[in-house]
Amino acid sequence: MVTPLSSNCNWTILSCLQIDDGGDYQNCTEHGTTVPAHEEKQKGSPKNSSRLAYTVTDIPPWYLCIFLGIQHYLTALGGLVAIPLILSRSLCLQHDALTQSHLISTMFFVSGICTLLQVIFGVRLPILQGGTFAFLTPTLAMLSLPSWKCPAWTQNSSLVDPSSPEFIEVWQTRIRELQGAIMVASCFQIFVGFSGLIGFLMRFIGPLTIAPTITLVALPLFNSAGEDAGTHWGIAAATIFFIVLFSQYLKNVPVPLPSYQKNKGCTFSKIYLFQIFPVLLGLSLSWILCLILTVTDVFPLDENAYGYNARTDSKGDVLVKAPWFRFPYPGQWGVPTISLAGVFGIIAGVISSMVESVGDYYACARLSGAPPPPKHAINRGIGVEGIGCLLAGAWGTGNGTTSYSENVGALGITRVGSRMVIVAGACVMLLTGMFGKVAAIFASIPTPIIGGMFLVMFGIITAVGVSNLQFTDMNSSRNLFIFGFSVFAGMTIPFWVERNTEVLETGITQLDQVIQVLLTTGMFVGGFLGFLLDNTIPGSKEERGLLAWKEGHKEENDEPSNRSDIYDLPFGIGSKFCAASWFQYLPMCPKQSSGNCGKAQNNIAQENSNKSNPGDAEMNIDTKI
Repeated sequence: MVTPLSSNCNWTILSCLQIDDGGDYQNCTEHGTTVPAHEEKQKGSPKNSSRLAYTVTDIPPWYLCIFLGIQHYLTALGGLVAIPLILSRSLCLQHDALTQSHLISTMFFVSGICTLLQVIFGVRLPILQGGTFAFLTPTLAMLSLPSWKCPAWTQNSSLVDPSSPEFIEVWQTRIRELQGAIMVASCFQIFVGFSGLIGFLMRFIGPLTIAPTITLVALPLFNSAGEDAGTHWGIAAATIFFIVLFSQYLKNVPVPLPSYQKNKGCTFSKIYLFQIFPVLLGLSLSWILCLILTVTDVFPLDENAYGYNARTDSKGDVLVKAPWFRFPYPGQWGVPTISLAGVFGIIAGVISSMVESVGDYYACARLSGAPPPPKHAINRGIGVEGIGCLLAGAWGTGNGTTSYSENVGALGITRVGSRMVIVAGACVMLLTGMFGKVAAIFASIPTPIIGGMFLVMFGIITAVGVSNLQFTDMNSSRNLFIFGFSVFAGMTIPFWVERNTEVLETGITQLDQVIQVLLTTGMFVGGFLGFLLDNTIPGSKEERGLLAWKEGHKEENDEPSNRSDIYDLPFGIGSKFCAASWFQYLPMCPKQSSGNCGKAQNNIAQENSNKSNPGDAEMNIDTKI
């Protein structure tokens, strides 16, 4: 049973998410009464905001912020955990679960920082930041270079001593190389965002560029998913079954959960639990199944036997060795190193991530009851994501940062679009990043469970890429050729280059590495071919899908009267610099009309006139986040 969190609170967290008979969430007020969400339509908000319990600028009760913040954290958990686990194989860490847990906790911590920066200073929408799969393909291509391939002895668990200086140097030299490439490539994203260049690039990037690029983010990862799932196909199949069951078949089935209401006592609230946590529930049930089969010794005890990796104790005593508290810090793996090959490869991932994030901004605005983001907000969002990648490189996550589409979808499920909820979720990520035991739990997940999760996750990413073709005319032989050729070439060329690297040697080591990394990154090959062919082969804008694409991602007029002030800079930064004529011309700053400037100047004059009464003057200071 859920009890009230305080004597002044008449509704518990679960009852705040109660669904009324019409299918709408009921909103909690400070006085304990409920108001159906459909009666709370605000002026000037989009139509769908009438179904929101809280819009982007609303501040829910603190306990609801914490609960929904944890929910967003759990929604992103699959991606946050999956990326370090995929990287661990190429970093020679597949037999060092403790270091894997350190990577996971660093990913949690940095994602929390980047989310706070994005919500407060970036695009200012309720959008979560985390690791990006777009960086995985070029990263794996870079680490597959002959100079960075893992020594054979690191593949044998009996020969690996995680505490030996030799082994530590093996994996730390690789992650330092990766850190340097990410930090340099992030400078490109910072420049593109804060200079406003993203708007210029979007003129030439359409669905036929995006579709093969995102599709080829996931397709090359089939090998990793197959190897992990193949350690025990029965457990992998069970994991897939549970995730599909919860996310597809039971997603519209509400689960009655007990809650407490002061006037009515104990009641039951309907929560779409399966729709909110399908991956977490699927992993948990599979994990319990593995635990039962481990305790009963159904799985073999011989580490070389098939099925051993499904044991819950197969990854040693990582939970015992992991510290309770561990504070991630910049440079924890050493001083980053830089190579041109890595930088060019990661830049390809940066471009893909930027384009995907722009689409997420519009979707997030629509679901959170905000108007479409203006140019300055998009520029600022992309720039802050670049800063996030810079921080991720400095901390050593082995990855960058991007907006999470999964959490944008969660806004539509919870119907709570408040950015304060995401701030709470960011704080949860910061805290879990400092608790070493939390990351150790995820690092100890049996390998076949991870493989089953990968099969579902990578399949969805592939489908998301293909779904961009809905904007184009797929009855056109031109479009069929561009997409089909780009995807097939994006898989064929890297396959051939990996096996014939000597043919492309120029005698210049750095140039050879750049060529090899780019041509073994399927995402770059397919995206570049799609971009080139789509912009050179004749075709109408309607045929290319540009008209439908622009309509779906329509840019908001930059006139101040046509947009809300929710995208303005926080803490009154915009009004303080309103008098400076150059401020409004910066690509990342909101445009201020003369009327707004006059209003700000009147506010300043009023503050000066109220100096005799400090209490009144204090009320005029804009400190809103």
